[in-house]
Amino acid sequence: MKKIVLSALALAVATGCTAQNSAQEPAHEWVQGQEYNLTILHTNDNHGNFWQNKYGERGMAARATLINEIRAEVQAEGGSVLLLSGGDINTGVPESDLQDAEPDFIGMNMLGYDAMAVGNHEFDNPLDVLAKQEGWAEFPFLAANIYKDGKRMFDAYKIFNKQGIKIAVIGLTTEDTAKIGNPEYIDGVEFKDPKEEAKQVIAELKSKHNPDVIIAATHMGHYQDGQHGSNAAGDVKLARYLNEGDLDMIVGGHSQEPVCMEGPNMYNKNFHPGDACQPDQQNGTWIVQAHEWGKYVGRADYTFKNGEFALKSYDLIPVNLKKKIKVDGKKVRVFIQDEIPQDKAVFDTLKPFQDKGQAALNVKIGTSNGDLVGERKIVRNNQTNLGRLIATAHKERAKADFAVMNSGGVRASIAGGDITYKDVLTVQPFGNIVTYVDMTGAEVQDYLNVVGTKSKDSGAYAQFSGITMTVNGDKVTDVKIDGKALNVKDTYRFTIPSFNAAGGDGYPNITQHPAFVNTGYVDAEVLKDFIESKGNVDVTEFQPNDEIVYK
Repeated sequence: MKKIVLSALALAVATGCTAQNSAQEPAHEWVQGQEYNLTILHTNDNHGNFWQNKYGERGMAARATLINEIRAEVQAEGGSVLLLSGGDINTGVPESDLQDAEPDFIGMNMLGYDAMAVGNHEFDNPLDVLAKQEGWAEFPFLAANIYKDGKRMFDAYKIFNKQGIKIAVIGLTTEDTAKIGNPEYIDGVEFKDPKEEAKQVIAELKSKHNPDVIIAATHMGHYQDGQHGSNAAGDVKLARYLNEGDLDMIVGGHSQEPVCMEGPNMYNKNFHPGDACQPDQQNGTWIVQAHEWGKYVGRADYTFKNGEFALKSYDLIPVNLKKKIKVDGKKVRVFIQDEIPQDKAVFDTLKPFQDKGQAALNVKIGTSNGDLVGERKIVRNNQTNLGRLIATAHKERAKADFAVMNSGGVRASIAGGDITYKDVLTVQPFGNIVTYVDMTGAEVQDYLNVVGTKSKDSGAYAQFSGITMTVNGDKVTDVKIDGKALNVKDTYRFTIPSFNAAGGDGYPNITQHPAFVNTGYVDAEVLKDFIESKGNVDVTEFQPNDEIVYK
Protein backbone atom coordinates (compact mmCIF):
# COMPACT_ATOMS: atom_id res chain seq x y z
CA MET A 1 0.00 0.00 0.00
CA LYS A 2 1.33 3.45 -0.86
CA LYS A 3 1.95 5.81 2.02
CA ILE A 4 1.99 9.55 1.62
CA VAL A 5 4.89 10.86 3.71
CA LEU A 6 3.97 14.06 5.51
CA SER A 7 6.11 17.14 5.99
CA ALA A 8 8.90 17.29 8.52
CA LEU A 9 6.86 19.86 10.43
CA ALA A 10 3.90 17.47 10.60
CA LEU A 11 6.11 14.68 11.80
CA ALA A 12 7.44 16.87 14.55
CA VAL A 13 4.01 17.68 15.95
CA ALA A 14 3.46 15.78 19.15
CA THR A 15 -0.24 15.29 19.65
CA GLY A 16 -0.13 12.51 22.20
CA CYS A 17 -0.97 12.59 25.86
CA THR A 18 1.98 11.76 28.09
CA ALA A 19 0.91 9.15 30.58
CA GLN A 20 0.79 10.21 34.19
CA ASN A 21 0.20 8.33 37.36
CA SER A 22 -3.45 7.83 38.26
CA ALA A 23 -5.05 6.93 41.52
CA GLN A 24 -7.56 4.78 39.67
CA GLU A 25 -5.34 2.96 37.18
CA PRO A 26 -1.62 2.19 37.03
CA ALA A 27 0.87 4.09 34.92
CA HIS A 28 1.58 3.13 31.34
CA GLU A 29 2.35 -0.45 30.29
CA TRP A 30 4.49 0.47 27.29
CA VAL A 31 8.28 0.31 27.48
CA GLN A 32 10.27 3.53 27.78
CA GLY A 33 12.46 4.10 24.72
CA GLN A 34 10.62 1.57 22.53
CA GLU A 35 8.84 2.73 19.37
CA TYR A 36 5.44 1.25 18.54
CA ASN A 37 3.45 1.32 15.29
CA LEU A 38 -0.30 1.91 15.41
CA THR A 39 -2.55 2.11 12.34
CA ILE A 40 -6.03 3.68 12.47
CA LEU A 41 -8.34 2.56 9.65
CA HIS A 42 -11.64 4.36 9.13
CA THR A 43 -14.79 4.68 7.03
CA ASN A 44 -17.98 6.72 7.43
CA ASP A 45 -21.45 7.32 5.99
CA ASN A 46 -21.95 3.78 4.73
CA HIS A 47 -25.64 4.50 3.97
CA GLY A 48 -26.57 0.94 3.12
CA ASN A 49 -23.72 0.26 0.70
CA PHE A 50 -22.96 -3.28 1.83
CA TRP A 51 -22.84 -4.49 -1.79
CA GLN A 52 -20.84 -3.33 -4.81
CA ASN A 53 -22.63 -0.99 -7.21
CA LYS A 54 -23.59 -1.83 -10.77
CA TYR A 55 -20.11 -0.85 -12.00
CA GLY A 56 -18.36 -3.23 -9.59
CA GLU A 57 -17.20 -0.43 -7.29
CA ARG A 58 -17.07 -0.41 -3.47
CA GLY A 59 -18.84 -3.11 -1.44
CA MET A 60 -17.97 -4.73 1.87
CA ALA A 61 -16.49 -7.88 0.34
CA ALA A 62 -13.73 -5.91 -1.41
CA ARG A 63 -13.36 -3.66 1.64
CA ALA A 64 -12.78 -6.80 3.74
CA THR A 65 -9.94 -7.95 1.49
CA LEU A 66 -8.26 -4.56 1.69
CA ILE A 67 -8.59 -4.30 5.47
CA ASN A 68 -7.37 -7.84 6.01
CA GLU A 69 -4.32 -7.18 3.83
CA ILE A 70 -3.48 -4.04 5.81
CA ARG A 71 -3.95 -5.87 9.11
CA ALA A 72 -1.63 -8.66 8.01
CA GLU A 73 0.99 -6.16 6.82
CA VAL A 74 0.89 -4.09 10.02
CA GLN A 75 0.91 -7.10 12.32
CA ALA A 76 3.80 -8.68 10.42
CA GLU A 77 5.77 -5.53 11.22
CA GLY A 78 4.82 -5.79 14.88
CA GLY A 79 2.15 -3.07 14.83
CA SER A 80 -1.53 -2.91 15.80
CA VAL A 81 -4.69 -1.85 13.97
CA LEU A 82 -7.86 -0.08 15.13
CA LEU A 83 -10.86 0.10 12.75
CA LEU A 84 -13.41 2.87 13.37
CA SER A 85 -16.60 4.14 11.71
CA GLY A 86 -17.88 7.71 11.65
CA GLY A 87 -21.50 6.53 11.62
CA ASP A 88 -24.59 6.71 9.37
CA ILE A 89 -24.78 3.02 8.58
CA ASN A 90 -28.46 3.45 7.69
CA THR A 91 -30.46 4.79 4.76
CA GLY A 92 -29.66 5.15 1.10
CA VAL A 93 -29.67 1.76 -0.62
CA PRO A 94 -33.09 0.08 -0.82
CA GLU A 95 -31.77 -3.49 -0.49
CA SER A 96 -30.37 -2.45 2.89
CA ASP A 97 -33.25 -0.18 3.91
CA LEU A 98 -35.83 -2.93 3.40
CA GLN A 99 -33.87 -5.16 5.78
CA ASP A 100 -33.12 -2.59 8.53
CA ALA A 101 -29.42 -2.56 7.51
CA GLU A 102 -28.92 -6.07 8.88
CA PRO A 103 -26.48 -7.01 6.08
CA ASP A 104 -24.45 -3.87 6.80
CA PHE A 105 -24.00 -4.70 10.48
CA ILE A 106 -23.25 -8.34 9.69
CA GLY A 107 -20.62 -7.12 7.23
CA MET A 108 -19.11 -4.73 9.77
CA ASN A 109 -18.83 -7.61 12.25
CA MET A 110 -17.00 -9.72 9.68
CA LEU A 111 -14.67 -6.81 8.85
CA GLY A 112 -13.82 -6.45 12.53
CA TYR A 113 -14.90 -2.89 13.32
CA ASP A 114 -13.82 -1.87 16.80
CA ALA A 115 -16.32 0.96 17.38
CA MET A 116 -18.61 3.41 15.58
CA ALA A 117 -19.98 6.87 16.22
CA VAL A 118 -23.77 7.06 16.22
CA GLY A 119 -24.90 9.03 13.16
CA ASN A 120 -28.04 11.10 12.70
CA HIS A 121 -29.41 8.55 10.22
CA GLU A 122 -29.34 5.90 12.91
CA PHE A 123 -32.53 7.70 14.02
CA ASP A 124 -34.34 7.25 10.69
CA ASN A 125 -36.01 4.20 12.19
CA PRO A 126 -38.00 3.67 15.40
CA LEU A 127 -35.84 3.29 18.50
CA ASP A 128 -36.65 -0.43 18.73
CA VAL A 129 -34.98 -0.90 15.32
CA LEU A 130 -31.94 1.04 16.55
CA ALA A 131 -31.84 -1.21 19.63
CA LYS A 132 -32.05 -4.26 17.35
CA GLN A 133 -29.13 -2.97 15.28
CA GLU A 134 -27.08 -2.35 18.41
CA GLY A 135 -27.77 -5.97 19.34
CA TRP A 136 -26.58 -7.20 15.95
CA ALA A 137 -23.32 -5.26 16.23
CA GLU A 138 -20.34 -6.96 17.87
CA PHE A 139 -18.77 -3.56 18.51
CA PRO A 140 -19.94 -0.58 20.59
CA PHE A 141 -22.12 2.29 19.41
CA LEU A 142 -20.54 5.41 20.95
CA ALA A 143 -22.22 8.76 21.63
CA ALA A 144 -21.34 10.84 24.68
CA ASN A 145 -23.87 13.58 23.96
CA ILE A 146 -27.12 11.66 23.31
CA TYR A 147 -29.44 11.42 26.32
CA LYS A 148 -32.86 9.97 27.06
CA ASP A 149 -34.61 10.27 30.41
CA GLY A 150 -31.55 12.01 31.79
CA LYS A 151 -29.15 9.17 30.96
CA ARG A 152 -26.81 8.52 28.07
CA MET A 153 -28.36 6.21 25.48
CA PHE A 154 -24.96 4.82 24.48
CA ASP A 155 -21.51 4.40 25.94
CA ALA A 156 -19.56 7.65 25.91
CA TYR A 157 -16.24 5.93 25.17
CA LYS A 158 -14.40 2.66 24.86
CA ILE A 159 -10.86 1.87 26.07
CA PHE A 160 -8.59 -0.27 23.87
CA ASN A 161 -5.21 -1.68 24.82
CA LYS A 162 -2.80 -2.12 21.93
CA GLN A 163 0.67 -3.39 22.88
CA GLY A 164 0.31 -1.71 26.25
CA ILE A 165 -0.80 1.60 24.69
CA LYS A 166 -4.08 2.65 26.24
CA ILE A 167 -6.35 4.23 23.59
CA ALA A 168 -9.64 5.92 24.48
CA VAL A 169 -12.22 6.38 21.70
CA ILE A 170 -15.01 8.89 22.40
CA GLY A 171 -18.23 9.01 20.35
CA LEU A 172 -19.92 12.32 19.43
CA THR A 173 -22.99 13.08 17.29
CA THR A 174 -24.13 16.30 15.62
CA GLU A 175 -26.63 18.44 17.54
CA ASP A 176 -28.44 18.88 14.22
CA THR A 177 -29.96 15.42 14.72
CA ALA A 178 -32.57 17.17 16.86
CA LYS A 179 -33.88 18.97 13.76
CA ILE A 180 -32.92 16.60 10.93
CA GLY A 181 -33.81 13.35 12.73
CA ASN A 182 -37.33 11.99 12.33
CA PRO A 183 -39.40 13.83 14.99
CA GLU A 184 -41.60 10.78 15.43
CA TYR A 185 -38.64 8.72 16.64
CA ILE A 186 -36.56 11.21 18.63
CA ASP A 187 -39.25 12.48 20.97
CA GLY A 188 -37.66 12.59 24.41
CA VAL A 189 -34.14 12.18 23.01
CA GLU A 190 -31.74 15.03 23.83
CA PHE A 191 -28.70 15.89 21.72
CA LYS A 192 -26.39 17.96 23.87
CA ASP A 193 -23.50 20.16 22.74
CA PRO A 194 -20.82 17.65 21.71
CA LYS A 195 -18.02 20.12 22.41
CA GLU A 196 -19.06 20.49 26.06
CA GLU A 197 -19.59 16.75 26.45
CA ALA A 198 -16.17 16.06 24.93
CA LYS A 199 -14.50 18.38 27.43
CA GLN A 200 -16.21 16.62 30.35
CA VAL A 201 -15.47 13.13 29.04
CA ILE A 202 -11.80 13.94 28.42
CA ALA A 203 -11.46 15.20 31.99
CA GLU A 204 -13.08 11.99 33.24
CA LEU A 205 -10.81 9.84 31.08
CA LYS A 206 -7.67 11.53 32.33
CA SER A 207 -8.81 11.21 35.92
CA LYS A 208 -10.03 7.61 35.83
CA HIS A 209 -8.19 5.85 33.04
CA ASN A 210 -5.01 7.75 32.29
CA PRO A 211 -5.10 7.01 28.49
CA ASP A 212 -2.04 7.41 26.31
CA VAL A 213 -4.05 8.38 23.23
CA ILE A 214 -7.51 9.94 22.90
CA ILE A 215 -9.45 9.70 19.62
CA ALA A 216 -12.94 11.05 18.89
CA ALA A 217 -15.12 9.08 16.48
CA THR A 218 -17.58 11.76 15.41
CA HIS A 219 -20.56 12.30 13.18
CA MET A 220 -20.47 16.10 13.13
CA GLY A 221 -19.11 17.13 9.73
CA HIS A 222 -15.89 18.80 8.59
CA TYR A 223 -16.22 22.40 7.49
CA GLN A 224 -13.29 24.34 6.03
CA ASP A 225 -11.85 26.72 8.63
CA GLY A 226 -14.83 25.92 10.87
CA GLN A 227 -17.25 27.83 8.60
CA HIS A 228 -20.27 25.61 9.18
CA GLY A 229 -23.03 27.94 7.91
CA SER A 230 -26.49 26.75 8.94
CA ASN A 231 -25.09 23.41 10.10
CA ALA A 232 -24.17 22.72 13.72
CA ALA A 233 -20.51 23.19 14.59
CA GLY A 234 -18.34 20.34 13.30
CA ASP A 235 -14.95 18.74 13.83
CA VAL A 236 -12.85 21.88 13.31
CA LYS A 237 -14.76 23.83 15.96
CA LEU A 238 -14.54 20.81 18.28
CA ALA A 239 -10.75 20.65 17.98
CA ARG A 240 -10.39 24.39 18.49
CA TYR A 241 -12.72 24.40 21.51
CA LEU A 242 -10.64 21.91 23.48
CA ASN A 243 -7.20 22.43 24.97
CA GLU A 244 -4.42 21.91 22.44
CA GLY A 245 -3.60 18.22 22.16
CA ASP A 246 -6.60 17.06 24.23
CA LEU A 247 -7.61 15.02 21.19
CA ASP A 248 -4.98 13.22 19.17
CA MET A 249 -7.30 12.48 16.28
CA ILE A 250 -10.87 12.96 15.05
CA VAL A 251 -12.30 10.25 12.80
CA GLY A 252 -15.26 12.04 11.28
CA GLY A 253 -18.35 11.72 9.14
CA HIS A 254 -21.61 13.48 8.22
CA SER A 255 -20.40 16.04 5.65
CA GLN A 256 -19.54 13.15 3.31
CA GLU A 257 -16.32 14.32 1.72
CA PRO A 258 -12.67 13.34 1.56
CA VAL A 259 -10.88 15.64 4.02
CA CYS A 260 -7.76 16.42 2.02
CA MET A 261 -6.06 19.78 2.48
CA GLU A 262 -3.67 21.75 0.29
CA GLY A 263 -2.75 24.20 3.04
CA PRO A 264 -3.94 25.52 6.42
CA ASN A 265 -7.75 25.71 6.36
CA MET A 266 -7.81 25.15 2.59
CA TYR A 267 -9.37 22.12 0.90
CA ASN A 268 -7.58 20.44 -1.97
CA LYS A 269 -10.34 21.06 -4.49
CA ASN A 270 -8.49 19.08 -7.14
CA PHE A 271 -8.33 15.85 -5.13
CA HIS A 272 -9.17 12.75 -7.16
CA PRO A 273 -9.29 9.10 -6.06
CA GLY A 274 -5.77 7.74 -5.81
CA ASP A 275 -4.17 11.15 -5.17
CA ALA A 276 -2.11 11.96 -2.10
CA CYS A 277 -4.28 13.18 0.78
CA GLN A 278 -3.08 15.46 3.57
CA PRO A 279 -5.56 15.39 6.50
CA ASP A 280 -6.56 18.54 8.34
CA GLN A 281 -4.85 19.54 11.57
CA GLN A 282 -6.42 21.88 14.09
CA ASN A 283 -5.07 22.78 17.53
CA GLY A 284 -2.83 19.71 17.70
CA THR A 285 -5.55 17.32 16.43
CA TRP A 286 -5.50 15.43 13.14
CA ILE A 287 -8.94 15.33 11.45
CA VAL A 288 -9.83 12.71 8.83
CA GLN A 289 -12.90 11.67 6.86
CA ALA A 290 -13.20 9.05 4.12
CA HIS A 291 -15.88 10.59 1.90
CA GLU A 292 -18.90 8.22 1.84
CA TRP A 293 -20.44 4.83 0.93
CA GLY A 294 -17.25 2.83 1.50
CA LYS A 295 -15.57 4.49 -1.49
CA TYR A 296 -12.34 4.61 0.51
CA VAL A 297 -10.66 3.12 3.52
CA GLY A 298 -8.71 5.80 5.34
CA ARG A 299 -5.33 4.68 6.68
CA ALA A 300 -3.40 6.68 9.26
CA ASP A 301 -0.05 5.20 10.33
CA TYR A 302 1.26 6.52 13.64
CA THR A 303 4.32 5.93 15.77
CA PHE A 304 4.15 5.98 19.55
CA LYS A 305 7.27 6.48 21.64
CA ASN A 306 7.68 7.71 25.22
CA GLY A 307 4.13 9.03 25.26
CA GLU A 308 4.46 10.88 21.94
CA PHE A 309 1.90 9.95 19.26
CA ALA A 310 3.03 11.15 15.82
CA LEU A 311 1.46 10.73 12.38
CA LYS A 312 3.91 9.06 10.01
CA SER A 313 1.76 8.78 6.86
CA TYR A 314 -1.84 9.00 5.68
CA ASP A 315 -3.69 7.62 2.69
CA LEU A 316 -7.24 7.40 1.36
CA ILE A 317 -7.32 4.05 -0.42
CA PRO A 318 -9.98 3.71 -3.16
CA VAL A 319 -12.10 0.56 -2.93
CA ASN A 320 -12.37 -0.52 -6.58
CA LEU A 321 -13.31 2.97 -7.75
CA LYS A 322 -13.30 3.52 -11.50
CA LYS A 323 -12.81 6.40 -13.93
CA LYS A 324 -13.97 6.92 -17.49
CA ILE A 325 -11.47 6.84 -20.33
CA LYS A 326 -11.88 6.76 -24.09
CA VAL A 327 -11.08 3.53 -25.91
CA ASP A 328 -11.60 3.45 -29.68
CA GLY A 329 -13.69 6.62 -29.41
CA LYS A 330 -15.96 5.19 -26.70
CA LYS A 331 -16.00 5.94 -22.98
CA VAL A 332 -15.32 2.93 -20.77
CA ARG A 333 -14.85 2.59 -17.01
CA VAL A 334 -11.52 1.29 -15.74
CA PHE A 335 -10.20 0.75 -12.23
CA ILE A 336 -8.22 3.68 -10.82
CA GLN A 337 -5.95 1.24 -8.97
CA ASP A 338 -5.54 -2.53 -9.18
CA GLU A 339 -8.81 -4.35 -8.61
CA ILE A 340 -9.27 -5.60 -5.04
CA PRO A 341 -10.67 -9.16 -4.99
CA GLN A 342 -13.84 -9.76 -3.01
CA ASP A 343 -13.49 -11.70 0.21
CA LYS A 344 -15.35 -14.96 -0.41
CA ALA A 345 -16.73 -15.40 3.12
CA VAL A 346 -18.13 -11.86 3.19
CA PHE A 347 -19.45 -12.14 -0.37
CA ASP A 348 -21.21 -15.45 0.31
CA THR A 349 -22.70 -14.21 3.59
CA LEU A 350 -24.11 -10.99 2.14
CA LYS A 351 -25.27 -12.26 -1.25
CA PRO A 352 -28.59 -13.72 0.02
CA PHE A 353 -29.48 -10.29 1.41
CA GLN A 354 -28.65 -8.68 -1.93
CA ASP A 355 -30.67 -11.27 -3.85
CA LYS A 356 -33.66 -10.85 -1.54
CA GLY A 357 -33.62 -7.09 -2.00
CA GLN A 358 -33.08 -7.26 -5.75
CA ALA A 359 -36.07 -9.51 -6.27
CA ALA A 360 -38.37 -6.88 -4.82
CA LEU A 361 -36.80 -3.86 -6.44
CA ASN A 362 -35.75 -4.39 -10.04
CA VAL A 363 -39.21 -3.77 -11.46
CA LYS A 364 -39.56 -1.20 -14.24
CA ILE A 365 -42.19 1.45 -13.46
CA GLY A 366 -41.57 3.95 -16.28
CA THR A 367 -39.04 5.78 -18.41
CA SER A 368 -37.67 9.31 -18.73
CA ASN A 369 -36.20 11.23 -21.64
CA GLY A 370 -33.39 12.71 -19.55
CA ASP A 371 -31.74 12.82 -16.14
CA LEU A 372 -33.82 13.76 -13.11
CA VAL A 373 -31.43 15.71 -10.90
CA GLY A 374 -31.22 14.96 -7.19
CA GLU A 375 -27.47 15.14 -6.57
CA ARG A 376 -26.86 16.47 -3.06
CA LYS A 377 -24.73 19.49 -4.02
CA ILE A 378 -27.23 20.58 -6.67
CA VAL A 379 -30.61 19.88 -5.09
CA ARG A 380 -29.65 21.58 -1.83
CA ASN A 381 -28.78 24.78 -3.66
CA ASN A 382 -31.17 24.96 -6.62
CA GLN A 383 -34.66 24.06 -7.74
CA THR A 384 -34.36 20.87 -9.82
CA ASN A 385 -36.61 18.87 -12.10
CA LEU A 386 -36.61 15.92 -9.69
CA GLY A 387 -37.44 18.12 -6.70
CA ARG A 388 -40.35 19.59 -8.64
CA LEU A 389 -41.44 16.16 -9.89
CA ILE A 390 -41.65 14.82 -6.33
CA ALA A 391 -43.48 17.93 -5.11
CA THR A 392 -45.90 17.69 -8.03
CA ALA A 393 -46.62 14.02 -7.27
CA HIS A 394 -47.49 14.97 -3.67
CA LYS A 395 -49.58 17.93 -4.79
CA GLU A 396 -51.66 15.88 -7.21
CA ARG A 397 -52.22 13.01 -4.75
CA ALA A 398 -53.59 15.44 -2.13
CA LYS A 399 -55.41 17.64 -4.67
CA ALA A 400 -53.45 20.54 -3.22
CA ASP A 401 -52.79 24.02 -4.58
CA PHE A 402 -49.03 23.82 -4.12
CA ALA A 403 -46.39 21.58 -2.58
CA VAL A 404 -43.28 21.96 -0.43
CA MET A 405 -40.54 19.32 -0.49
CA ASN A 406 -37.34 19.50 1.60
CA SER A 407 -34.25 18.89 -0.50
CA GLY A 408 -32.73 16.72 2.27
CA GLY A 409 -35.42 14.17 1.42
CA VAL A 410 -34.11 13.88 -2.15
CA ARG A 411 -31.20 11.47 -1.88
CA ALA A 412 -30.11 10.71 -5.45
CA SER A 413 -30.58 11.43 -9.13
CA ILE A 414 -32.39 9.16 -11.60
CA ALA A 415 -30.55 8.61 -14.87
CA GLY A 416 -32.45 8.96 -18.13
CA GLY A 417 -34.01 5.78 -19.52
CA ASP A 418 -35.81 3.05 -17.62
CA ILE A 419 -36.93 3.89 -14.08
CA THR A 420 -37.22 1.08 -11.52
CA TYR A 421 -38.84 0.79 -8.13
CA LYS A 422 -35.32 0.69 -6.72
CA ASP A 423 -34.58 4.09 -8.26
CA VAL A 424 -37.57 5.57 -6.46
CA LEU A 425 -36.61 4.05 -3.11
CA THR A 426 -33.05 5.27 -3.55
CA VAL A 427 -34.34 8.80 -4.07
CA GLN A 428 -36.82 8.63 -1.17
CA PRO A 429 -35.61 6.04 1.37
CA PHE A 430 -37.06 7.52 4.58
CA GLY A 431 -40.64 6.32 4.39
CA ASN A 432 -42.11 9.77 5.13
CA ILE A 433 -45.84 10.29 4.78
CA VAL A 434 -47.44 12.89 2.54
CA THR A 435 -49.36 15.34 4.71
CA TYR A 436 -51.33 18.46 3.88
CA VAL A 437 -52.90 21.44 5.60
CA ASP A 438 -55.45 24.06 4.64
CA MET A 439 -54.31 27.56 5.63
CA THR A 440 -55.45 31.09 5.00
CA GLY A 441 -53.30 33.20 2.71
CA ALA A 442 -52.06 35.12 5.76
CA GLU A 443 -50.95 31.86 7.41
CA VAL A 444 -49.32 30.70 4.17
CA GLN A 445 -47.37 33.96 3.99
CA ASP A 446 -46.05 33.49 7.55
CA TYR A 447 -45.18 29.85 6.80
CA LEU A 448 -43.30 30.72 3.62
CA ASN A 449 -41.37 33.46 5.42
CA VAL A 450 -39.80 30.62 7.46
CA VAL A 451 -39.62 27.78 4.96
CA GLY A 452 -38.99 29.67 1.73
CA THR A 453 -36.02 31.48 3.27
CA LYS A 454 -34.16 28.40 4.52
CA SER A 455 -30.51 28.75 3.59
CA LYS A 456 -29.00 26.95 0.65
CA ASP A 457 -26.49 24.13 1.07
CA SER A 458 -28.71 22.45 3.66
CA GLY A 459 -31.39 19.78 3.59
CA ALA A 460 -33.90 22.40 4.77
CA TYR A 461 -33.69 24.21 1.42
CA ALA A 462 -37.16 23.74 -0.09
CA GLN A 463 -38.27 22.52 -3.50
CA PHE A 464 -41.67 23.79 -4.70
CA SER A 465 -44.43 22.99 -7.15
CA GLY A 466 -47.45 25.11 -8.06
CA ILE A 467 -46.14 28.32 -6.57
CA THR A 468 -43.87 31.23 -7.51
CA MET A 469 -42.22 33.77 -5.22
CA THR A 470 -39.31 36.09 -4.67
CA VAL A 471 -37.06 35.35 -1.70
CA ASN A 472 -35.48 38.44 -0.19
CA GLY A 473 -33.60 37.96 3.08
CA ASP A 474 -35.97 36.61 5.74
CA LYS A 475 -39.16 37.29 3.78
CA VAL A 476 -40.83 36.11 0.61
CA THR A 477 -42.77 38.45 -1.68
CA ASP A 478 -44.70 38.32 -4.97
CA VAL A 479 -46.26 34.99 -4.01
CA LYS A 480 -48.46 33.54 -6.71
CA ILE A 481 -50.34 30.24 -6.56
CA ASP A 482 -51.56 28.77 -9.84
CA GLY A 483 -50.58 32.06 -11.42
CA LYS A 484 -52.72 34.22 -9.14
CA ALA A 485 -51.45 36.54 -6.41
CA LEU A 486 -51.75 35.23 -2.86
CA ASN A 487 -54.91 36.52 -1.18
CA VAL A 488 -54.58 36.73 2.61
CA LYS A 489 -58.26 35.85 3.08
CA ASP A 490 -58.49 32.90 0.71
CA THR A 491 -57.77 29.32 1.82
CA TYR A 492 -55.01 27.25 0.23
CA ARG A 493 -53.99 23.63 0.57
CA PHE A 494 -50.34 22.58 0.42
CA THR A 495 -48.47 19.32 1.00
CA ILE A 496 -45.42 18.78 3.15
CA PRO A 497 -43.53 15.58 4.13
CA SER A 498 -44.49 14.33 7.61
CA PHE A 499 -40.91 14.83 8.75
CA ASN A 500 -41.12 18.58 8.10
CA ALA A 501 -44.72 18.90 9.23
CA ALA A 502 -43.56 17.70 12.66
CA GLY A 503 -40.83 20.34 12.79
CA GLY A 504 -37.98 18.54 11.02
CA ASP A 505 -35.30 20.74 9.41
CA GLY A 506 -36.46 23.61 11.61
CA TYR A 507 -39.77 23.96 9.74
CA PRO A 508 -42.80 25.15 11.76
CA ASN A 509 -44.58 22.27 13.48
CA ILE A 510 -48.05 22.27 11.92
CA THR A 511 -49.26 18.89 13.17
CA GLN A 512 -51.58 20.59 15.70
CA HIS A 513 -53.14 22.88 13.12
CA PRO A 514 -56.89 22.13 13.05
CA ALA A 515 -56.77 21.57 9.27
CA PHE A 516 -53.71 19.30 9.28
CA VAL A 517 -54.16 15.88 7.61
CA ASN A 518 -51.81 12.91 7.56
CA THR A 519 -52.79 11.08 4.36
CA GLY A 520 -51.09 7.81 5.29
CA TYR A 521 -49.51 7.71 1.83
CA VAL A 522 -45.79 6.85 1.90
CA ASP A 523 -43.81 9.34 -0.20
CA ALA A 524 -41.93 6.76 -2.27
CA GLU A 525 -45.16 4.96 -3.12
CA VAL A 526 -46.76 8.24 -4.20
CA LEU A 527 -43.77 8.97 -6.45
CA LYS A 528 -43.87 5.43 -7.84
CA ASP A 529 -47.60 5.72 -8.66
CA PHE A 530 -47.08 9.13 -10.26
CA ILE A 531 -44.30 7.84 -12.54
CA GLU A 532 -46.36 4.76 -13.42
CA SER A 533 -49.32 6.98 -14.34
CA LYS A 534 -47.08 9.06 -16.59
CA GLY A 535 -45.43 6.06 -18.20
CA ASN A 536 -42.93 8.27 -19.95
CA VAL A 537 -41.66 11.23 -17.92
CA ASP A 538 -40.79 14.34 -19.95
CA VAL A 539 -38.12 16.00 -17.82
CA THR A 540 -38.68 19.38 -19.50
CA GLU A 541 -42.19 19.45 -18.02
CA PHE A 542 -40.61 19.77 -14.57
CA GLN A 543 -37.65 21.94 -15.47
CA PRO A 544 -37.40 25.00 -13.18
CA ASN A 545 -38.01 28.30 -14.95
CA ASP A 546 -37.28 31.02 -12.37
CA GLU A 547 -40.41 30.27 -10.36
CA ILE A 548 -38.35 30.89 -7.21
CA VAL A 549 -36.21 34.03 -7.51
CA TYR A 550 -33.54 34.90 -4.93
CA LYS A 551 -32.60 38.53 -4.37
